[in-house]
Amino acid sequence: MRLLLIFIVCICCSSPALAQGDLPDQRSIETLPENPDTGVSPNANTNSGLRIPASLDRAAGFEIEKKRNEVKMLPDRELKQAGHDLVLSPNIEAPGKGKGSEHYGDMYLGDFKTTAKFVGIVCRDHEFVDGDRVRIYVNGRVAEHNILLTGAYKGINVELDRGFNRLEFEALNQGSTGPNTAQIDVYDEKGQLLYSNKWLLSTGSKASLIIVKEGEN
Repeated sequence: MRLLLIFIVCICCSSPALAQGDLPDQRSIETLPENPDTGVSPNANTNSGLRIPASLDRAAGFEIEKKRNEVKMLPDRELKQAGHDLVLSPNIEAPGKGKGSEHYGDMYLGDFKTTAKFVGIVCRDHEFVDGDRVRIYVNGRVAEHNILLTGAYKGINVELDRGFNRLEFEALNQGSTGPNTAQIDVYDEKGQLLYSNKWLLSTGSKASLIIVKEGEN
């Protein structure tokens, strides 16, 4: 009986030690201070909670400042004016000079007499065909508004009044080469050539011809 009591006491005393041996080892955890000095500064350029090390922040600022210092403006004495490198060819002629720039004013072609009741007025470009155009007036009235002069003859028939009949040929342009050039021929109702001449006109100039009709109306 005595041995049984001693055995029970030994078991009771060893139970707490075994229970403690099964529990995990508990250790205290160290907490950081509220404002630790870790060398990290907040990023002032953003609103996020990210923090950039102060050393990197200073390095970035240094690079930006360096780039700013690299910009260099030229002083006024080193700036080049517009057209500095422009070279003008000495072969360029001044306005008003050169081929085709001569002015040909009004021209009087002459006069002749006829007894024909009407005449045929024809004209053509007697030089290089370059698009010359003319307007024909008879006694101050427009008889043909626009005739394109080609290598072939073009024209109109004109009934003559007794006495003086004034025909005018106005140069509407000078073609591509200038001046306005034309040959004019006048035929009677029988097809006989009564008159032939040529003109050189600048744009707006006129060549005039007087035909005097004789006899009865």
